[in-house]
Amino acid sequence: MASIGEFDPLNSSVPATKIEITVSLVVLYVQGIGTKEWREFGRTEVIDNTLNPDFVRKFVLDYFFEEKQNLRFDVYNVDSRSSNISKHSFLGQTFCTLGEIIGSSGSRLERVLSYNFLYEKQTSKPSPDEEMGIPGKKCGSIIFTAEELSNCRDIATMQLCANKLDKKDFFGKSDPFLVFYRSNEDGTFTICHKTEVIKNTLNPVWQPFTIPVRALCNGDYDRTVKVDVYDWDRDGSHDFIGEFTTSYRELSRGQSQFNVYEVLNPKKKGRKKKYVNSGTVTLLSFKVESEYTFVDFIRGGTQLNFTVAIDFTASNGNPSQPTSLHYMNPYQLNAYAMALKAVGEIVQDYDSDKLFPAYGFGAKLPPDGKISHAFPLNSDCENANCVGIEGVLEAYYDCLRKVQLYGPTNFAPVINQVAQCASEVTDGSQYFVLLIITDGVISDMVQTREAVVTAASLPMSVIIVGVGPAEFDAMEELDGDEVRVSSRGRAAERDIVQFVPFRDYIDRSGNQVLSMARLAKDVLAEIPDQLLSFMKSRGIEPRPALSPSPTPQINVHL
Repeated sequence: MASIGEFDPLNSSVPATKIEITVSLVVLYVQGIGTKEWREFGRTEVIDNTLNPDFVRKFVLDYFFEEKQNLRFDVYNVDSRSSNISKHSFLGQTFCTLGEIIGSSGSRLERVLSYNFLYEKQTSKPSPDEEMGIPGKKCGSIIFTAEELSNCRDIATMQLCANKLDKKDFFGKSDPFLVFYRSNEDGTFTICHKTEVIKNTLNPVWQPFTIPVRALCNGDYDRTVKVDVYDWDRDGSHDFIGEFTTSYRELSRGQSQFNVYEVLNPKKKGRKKKYVNSGTVTLLSFKVESEYTFVDFIRGGTQLNFTVAIDFTASNGNPSQPTSLHYMNPYQLNAYAMALKAVGEIVQDYDSDKLFPAYGFGAKLPPDGKISHAFPLNSDCENANCVGIEGVLEAYYDCLRKVQLYGPTNFAPVINQVAQCASEVTDGSQYFVLLIITDGVISDMVQTREAVVTAASLPMSVIIVGVGPAEFDAMEELDGDEVRVSSRGRAAERDIVQFVPFRDYIDRSGNQVLSMARLAKDVLAEIPDQLLSFMKSRGIEPRPALSPSPTPQINVHL
């Protein structure tokens, strides 16, 4: 099954799952991140003389859970052999996201086609519908199905060791670790794996690790993989020992003379005539297996339950003042609303009922001024659900008018609240994602660490977005990328927390859509692997996908 069209505007240097869409229409358009421009991705073949065409040609797209991938499908009646689309009769169109198709039951989505009178330049007398001001006329329906291509499933497990690495520490040897980078189309490199640190040795043997093949090479077996060797330093200023390059194809040969690599330091090589190398790295073992993917679980019916928790502490400033992080500007979203919308609009595609619990913390509540750290934004203590992301935003704005911003900044209560819900559904049918948006430093770090360690054994992930100019150094302690969170001698079973400061993603030109897309891309990127890590740890397999319609088709009524 091949990609359609001469170019792939969704082609990216980051790892991607290939998703095949069966559609019954003519032209697919995609929209770039942070832009309103639509670009043609591909066309189906032409089916003659039928109102119910069943197209054979399929579209193959790169799927990114962490992106809102907008799609537009336009249907035409072909009037000639011309490839110029304007020469054909426009019948109707529909819009959706790739996530909506995948997140629908059985990855099967049906949408109504509508004719937009503003779409084409009108050269004839207006129709009665136009004169009535009807924006779009229903003219059929489209059925989409999505299927993951099998080459996305492979994961590689490998183990490496090193010999005679350069000594970097004054009082000891070295504390080496490896950093793997995948090469991108533009010649840059993207980090895709770090090994653990082996202390005080020049001959380390690292533990075996697994990595998705798509993360290592994005499906291109000959793409360069660069590996840097570092000496770990406590202050984070790790010393560069050297580097080497390889590829997936070379690594797949396994342990052999071809997989012993010289570690070279370019600066040393240019400075010392007798320089040979800074040691060697040897591949000890390499194997490839196919595993269940995130899409397998979503197609099997796993739902993502999205919960929001918003910081209502006084450090945010008076909401009626433009300097406040909660300021309700009538012309643009504040940072809290942007973060909520950026993450929520993507996750909502994987939640069938579109009901989202939303909480606040750190405020005094009416009528008696009691401080709460997990109060429902909709003021309904029996049911904190809001309808859709827009419903969450409305509840947030309404709450700002009723409560008094106060403090302190406690995370543990709301984490424990969601963890309680997650503990009741551990069969793989649901996975919980908690978004916490805050402007300051955590006041209950001890209790929050305990809450995270407990939550790590449940089907749950926590996203923390820091807004405003505050220093969030302490927050990094919860993001277990480097060191796993622990509490009272107990380490978290999984890394489930992702923290980012929103200021790092703000577009300098003021493009809010681009800022939100950048934020979502980073904070959501780890969710699929975190879901898979829970399922694998519990031996949970995806349920069989609901069978899509055997003959996906478009029914156009003229």
